[in-house]
Order: sequence, then structure tokens, then C-alpha cells
Amino acid sequence: MFGPPSPRSRPQPGHLYDVAVVGAGLAGTELAWRLARAGRDVLLVSQALDHLGNLYGPTIRGADFPPGSVFAQVAAQIAPDTDGWTFHRLLKAEIEATSGIHLLQSTVTALDETDHDVTLSTWEGPKLRARLCVLAVGAFLKGRLLIGDTMEDAGRLSEVAYDFLADDLTASGVWLVGAEQTAQGVDGAADYDVRFLTPAPTELDGFRVKRLDRVRMLGRCTPGEHTYASVLQDAARLAAGVLGEGPLEEEA
Repeated sequence: MFGPPSPRSRPQPGHLYDVAVVGAGLAGTELAWRLARAGRDVLLVSQALDHLGNLYGPTIRGADFPPGSVFAQVAAQIAPDTDGWTFHRLLKAEIEATSGIHLLQSTVTALDETDHDVTLSTWEGPKLRARLCVLAVGAFLKGRLLIGDTMEDAGRLSEVAYDFLADDLTASGVWLVGAEQTAQGVDGAADYDVRFLTPAPTELDGFRVKRLDRVRMLGRCTPGEHTYASVLQDAARLAAGVLGEGPLEEEA
């Protein structure tokens, strides 16, 4: 799948990345870090870089980060009751210092797949190209945030939902079904519910999107229960598959 070596993480128009990871939560951040450290040219794109690696709770106390993950590496540097914002700043610094990652703030709206690559369209206009695309967009596919009687088109407070991307997947024939979760409020804010879409289990073969040869999905945007440990372990397994340490056909 991968072509000849090329300059890594060069953000010039038309650059062809090895892997584009859409979504920089737990799953996307861990995957991009592992791939880049193994020599891949990785685009990590998020609509809000200030939420890179966003945690489920307000602190890292009790977090079951697997050994060897970038999250465990950063957590080992700080006290267990450290707030999520401090953790985020340290994690972001580590990702920015990792050679091979182009960290980009943008919003992906559509995917156009060919036999050789995937073109990612964005709200901002520029198109991005990669040999493989991984969607790690959490609760953002048609995300609807509910607080009391108020509903916002968002996957998390202050972050808009990926409605266009969900519509594009549906147009490609991917069957999306509803999911819901409760998110913990931070700094005294009330808990809130998020309703969003995930691919139906029949649409996936492990991480593979069956209808799209060069697209994978990872993390909370896929069906099932997700903990820190399970999401980060899945990211490690997908990275191993992409790197050829295990055949992609056996990803699960």
C-alpha cells in the first residue's frame, strides 16, 4: 500500500501522506503517534487542537492507560490528581515533537477514494491526500448534545458535529445507526448526553469499512463499550496492522 519514501510531514498542497487520521482524541492521537514513530508520514487532523487527547474525566486519577502508550508515558510525568488541561498540554507537546506527524486544525467533510489514495475535503477548502484514512471521530458523526431541554449540533461542548462527513459516508452506502452516551461535566458543569451515529456492526470487518477499501474506523465512532484501555489497545492493534506486523485481514 505504501509507496517509495518521501519527505515526512510536509504540509504543502497536494502532499500525499501515508496515513491521514481524522480525529485527535484518545484513539487518533495514539494511532498517529505509533505510526509516526515507526516511520510513517502521518496527518493528524482535528477541528479543535485544544482538545487533543481529550480525557473522559476531569483528572487522570484511576485512568487505565496501557503500558507503552503515549498516554501512559505522559501520565508517568505527573501526579494522579493532575487536571485534564495540564495533561493535554503535555500530551500535545509530545505529539508536536514527534517527527512524522503533521498536526492540522481543520474539519473533514467528505472522502473520495480511488485505487491509489483517499482525498479528504474540508470545510476550509484545501483538499488533503493520503494512501489510507482512519476515522477516529468519536461521538461527532451527526452528534447531538443534550443539556436539559437544549440540543446543540455538537459532539462535545463547543465542538460542532461532523454532519457533512456522516452524510458522505451514508452516500457511499455505509449504514449508520444511532448511539448515545453520557459525558461527565468538567469544572462543575452538569453532565450531558450525546446522541450520535456509528456504522452498523455489519459495515465493519474489524477496523475495515467494508464498502471503502482505504478507510478504517477506530474508537468511539465504532459500536461497543470503550474504556481508556480498550481504545488505546485497539489503536495499537490497528497500528500494527498498518505497519505490516500483522495482516490487515485479521484486524479485529
